[in-house]
Amino acid sequence: MASLRGVDAAHLVLADLDLSGCLFAGTVHLDQLRLEGACTFDTAPPAVHWRRWPPGWFTARRVLAEEHHWRASQPGAVRGWNVAVLGAGRAGPLQLAPVYRALRKAFEDGKHEPGAADFYYGEMEMRRHADDIPRSERGLLTAYWALSGYGLRASRALAWLGVAMILTIVLLMAFGIAQETPNQTATGTVPAGGGRVTFEIDKDDPQNPTGNRFTGERFEKALNVTLNSVVFRSSGQDLTTAGTYIEMTSRLTEPVLLGLAVLAVRNRVRR
Repeated sequence: MASLRGVDAAHLVLADLDLSGCLFAGTVHLDQLRLEGACTFDTAPPAVHWRRWPPGWFTARRVLAEEHHWRASQPGAVRGWNVAVLGAGRAGPLQLAPVYRALRKAFEDGKHEPGAADFYYGEMEMRRHADDIPRSERGLLTAYWALSGYGLRASRALAWLGVAMILTIVLLMAFGIAQETPNQTATGTVPAGGGRVTFEIDKDDPQNPTGNRFTGERFEKALNVTLNSVVFRSSGQDLTTAGTYIEMTSRLTEPVLLGLAVLAVRNRVRR
């Protein structure tokens, strides 16, 4: 199939076709298109390109031919994106976002949720690169892409979770775990003639660490704090002021990363 531009796709059924070079921008009622059998699309170049900055990082997914053409026309485009042939026209992110959205809906209506995930990824990519969104929204979408691939890349979220946990452990060992466990002290006054004795229980403030901070005992304590932070639990360890803030930060960020990983797995396996 070469093109569906200008076609009314309502009640149109495509089965066992090669759609890797098909042009979809301009199709009417594209969300009502039905795809059956082995309809194949083009894919993104699954490689990391380090010879440019920022590095090009593309994971394998279904990609429309028009996105290939647009990315190949960008300055500094990496190898692997197909250049548009003569007469294919030019469609940018503003035109491709609704195309991806319509195809995603077509897959969802066909009860093919995992297949629709790639088109949701493409829709979000086009939204992130579009020129009509505020800078704040673009920054939010970029963070969502980097942390979890728009909630579709569990490995990316788990990698960030691992980095966050390692960083938390190192910071706790360096600044957060107290030098020694503070001892409790009891003070009171015994009346001369006997009678009731009242004691006051006090505990020294945790002292900042000195000397060798990276020991096996401190690592075990830091690991305990970090693992509890992932599931919103308090470790009960005696922490310095810096350690308290480090634990608070980890209890905010690490469960979010774990949740993004769970969301990505769910989006890939649900029916």
